[in-house]
Amino acid sequence: MPGIFNFYLDDSGPRQPDRDPGKRAGHGYDWFALGGIIVKDEEEAAARQLHADFCAAWNIDYALHSVEIRGRTDNFLWLLHADKPKRERFYEELYELMRNVPVVGLACVVDRPGYNDKYKEKYADKRWQLCKTAFSIAVERAAKYALENGRRLRVHPERCNKDDDGVLKGYYRDLKANGMPFAADTSQKYGPLSQPQLNETLFDFNPKKKSSPMAQLADLYLWPICMGGYHASNRPYQRLIEDGKLIECVLPADAVGALGTKYSCFEKVTRKP
Repeated sequence: MPGIFNFYLDDSGPRQPDRDPGKRAGHGYDWFALGGIIVKDEEEAAARQLHADFCAAWNIDYALHSVEIRGRTDNFLWLLHADKPKRERFYEELYELMRNVPVVGLACVVDRPGYNDKYKEKYADKRWQLCKTAFSIAVERAAKYALENGRRLRVHPERCNKDDDGVLKGYYRDLKANGMPFAADTSQKYGPLSQPQLNETLFDFNPKKKSSPMAQLADLYLWPICMGGYHASNRPYQRLIEDGKLIECVLPADAVGALGTKYSCFEKVTRKP
């Protein structure tokens, strides 16, 4: 039997096309994203051990939740009161965990204003939820990567609620049964996998709770990937690039457009250098 890649996905941002962005956590960007990390099945135990070692070193028995860590809230409120050397050591060792785990990061990030600019007038209230675009693209690109490496793909989204989990399971089944949902004339340049290829490559769908170490690592990877679409020198994103931890770093240059992280509807985004 071929080897397996496990693709752990988290989500970031509301999936509805229309929303009042308010103040977006201090960064001012408005996205929905799905993605995280790809790991060889046989290397997952090593990744889990590195996660366990980090948590033991910091006496952490709760989830490494990216929003809480960045905001120094809830379980990570203690970071707000820690002295500067301790905070800096924590953040550096957390990044070392991200660097040392045997994974690569992959996602699809949809710019909400760009999506609405492109589709609102034409489709009005018939526009897709952004998760349909993001899930289809992210999973298909992970499947391409698996196929290129002679492997099959397990898909592990973070468990949300019964309704949202059912929606993602429906997208997964649709990919296997019908192939990519996009118009052939506009998506052909990306070399989409055929329905038989997707059906053969997609091996299993198994949501994971936030308590899963791999789901937590997916969460930690997703935010810098999202920020990288707007700000190339965002420090966490830049470090992941420098250390070869994103899928773009392990692909031939001519394959990045079809297999790398997809920044969808970013045509009017002016990316900061």
